Amino acid sequence: MIMITLTAENFAEQVLQSDKPVLVDFWAEWCPPCRMIAPILEQIEAEHGDRVTIAKLNYDEHQEIAARYGVMGLPTLNLYKGGEVVQQIVGAKPKRMLLADLEDHI
Repeated sequence: MIMITLTAENFAEQVLQSDKPVLVDFWAEWCPPCRMIAPILEQIEAEHGDRVTIAKLNYDEHQEIAARYGVMGLPTLNLYKGGEVVQQIVGAKPKRMLLADLEDHI
């Protein structure tokens, strides 16, 4: 499965109206930790994609969305359920720590 690239145009449909949890990766080209977690997120999607959708939002291109959800540092991972943020993870973490943070929700 290919990770969804979010834009202002598809954010509401892909994230807020999704019937399963969506983990949104707020990232930027200039952010080394963002590049570090990208392959980890791909692994999580491959292993848990039936229970959670993983999507990426370019912070530089969509700062208004980032501001709306209180994203202050990168990378920030917001987990949305039913249109609400139920978990926010700031900074790069190893896969097992990310899964531990998410396990209550997916």
